[in-house]
Amino acid sequence: MITIDQIKKLREESEVSISECKAALERAGGNIEKAKGILKKWGRDLARKKAEREANQGIIASYVHPNKKIGVLLELNCETDFVAKSPDFQTLAHELCLQIAAMGEEVPFSEQPWIKDENKIVKELIEEHIAKLGENIIIKRFIRYTL
Repeated sequence: MITIDQIKKLREESEVSISECKAALERAGGNIEKAKGILKKWGRDLARKKAEREANQGIIASYVHPNKKIGVLLELNCETDFVAKSPDFQTLAHELCLQIAAMGEEVPFSEQPWIKDENKIVKELIEEHIAKLGENIIIKRFIRYTL
């Protein structure tokens, strides 16, 4: 039997809806680690489905490193202005700006390890937000300035 504490823990760690957490835990037989894997797969599947939808709204985000030697401009698009204004979307844009400022690898941007969790790549970070926000999210373009 799945407990409320298990659902709560998975919800806090994944930020996915309570009903999805419960379903994943049921499918995983109560194992939280297996449930995380299930949620991750569901998120990737949802991201593939959403990828066909147009993303004409969004924001321009910026970041200038404290040393004033690196700057980033990012256009991050989604489907609706409502999501573009949401704190989760704004946070994602900021995290991506930090990633762009820190990048120096020859690896394609979406395949780079996320600077805050080396076990996750940038593409997975975006897929998680697509699942969480329910809209297609696209990095339209970005530029990184350095002195």
